[in-house]
Amino acid sequence: MALDLDLFREKLLLLKRMLLAQEEMSKEGRAPVTLEQDSVGRLSRIDAMQMQAMAFAQQRRRESERAAIDAALRRIEQGEFGYCLTCGEEIAEARLFNLPSVMSCIDCARQK
Repeated sequence: MALDLDLFREKLLLLKRMLLAQEEMSKEGRAPVTLEQDSVGRLSRIDAMQMQAMAFAQQRRRESERAAIDAALRRIEQGEFGYCLTCGEEIAEARLFNLPSVMSCIDCARQK
């Protein structure tokens, strides 16, 4: 398999820039939840706490995605990009194109 590593590097870097931009946008709208009993009603506090929990979960997903992108960029530099980390077989180019940070072939991914 002869992958265009420059294409995948650029795609990964673009995804990383998009994640960083999303992170910056979410920081602007993030504020601590006020828990004073008198300031807002009970349902409003519950809603605010739920929104904050969802924002933290989204932040963790972005951090995980960014780590996977960084790992894929390292695999490109080390000449290991495009190979399954579980079985060592080549990952289908179409799979890599759709999700360039993927670490396993479709067969190993199905087994998990």
